[in-house]
Amino acid sequence: MGKKRTIGMWLYSNGGGDAIGKKIIKKLKERDIETIDNINLRNATAKNGNIVHNGVKLNKLDLFFSYNAGEQTQYQVYLYQALNHVIPMINSYESFSLTEDKFHTSFLLRQHGIMTPDYRLCHRDDTNELRKTIKKWDKMVYKPTDGWGGVGLTKIESEANLDMLMPFLNQMDLRYFYVERFVKYDNTDFRVDIVDGEFVGCYGRKASNTDWRTNITSGGSVFMREANDEIINIAKKAAKVCGTDIAGVDIIYDLEKEEYIVLEVNGIPAFATPEQEKMGLNFNDKKIDLIVEMIDRKTKK
Repeated sequence: MGKKRTIGMWLYSNGGGDAIGKKIIKKLKERDIETIDNINLRNATAKNGNIVHNGVKLNKLDLFFSYNAGEQTQYQVYLYQALNHVIPMINSYESFSLTEDKFHTSFLLRQHGIMTPDYRLCHRDDTNELRKTIKKWDKMVYKPTDGWGGVGLTKIESEANLDMLMPFLNQMDLRYFYVERFVKYDNTDFRVDIVDGEFVGCYGRKASNTDWRTNITSGGSVFMREANDEIINIAKKAAKVCGTDIAGVDIIYDLEKEEYIVLEVNGIPAFATPEQEKMGLNFNDKKIDLIVEMIDRKTKK
């Protein structure tokens, strides 16, 4: 018999994450795969060719499954990158870092014929480009390239708005500015979950009456929503282009261009919370099964 397969896992614990983690560990054990849980790379040390966490050499594991969006630090991501050189990761460091960056994601999706909001990336000193852009688009959204949950998104509706915003942006010492054309839509989106190239489930998010952002952290709310074949195919293609094993693809319908566009590809989309499951969002078991199957495949020698 060969060496028993052992993986490391770091899964978020809030919003029902604890119970999800236990289900994944149980199903992996049924396939004779052991799991070392709660591997927070913040508590790891790299020395002499090994990355060690609580006495375990992580580089000797068969795979590392990192699934915690809210607690990532630069140190953890740095070790994430190092580990990815020597063992399989879900998601890979390349796809993780790509989907963390809105410009790189949009740029790559456009290269593969997947529509995103029109965008501009310009040097911090090129304010003339920003002024030309606001005149052309009428409204635009400033986005931090590495933000999540709607944090830092700012709608710019006039040159006067831009003039007011620039001093604050300059104080932040940014190297570049990323802006997107404000898309006229019905203030709802589709969040489509994809695992290992398979459609898992879909739900909708709706902006509150006082905001235009659908993110839950910005006051948005979840509602039941079916995805049609076009939406599912767009989401599958976006996940594949980004190289993600697991992806949550945010899609809206552009009312002016009359087409679906991808707003974002999230590499760590949350499972349905217990409250959302009571609403009828019942894709968690399918998602868990697909993740377990993928881990089994990726760890087979």
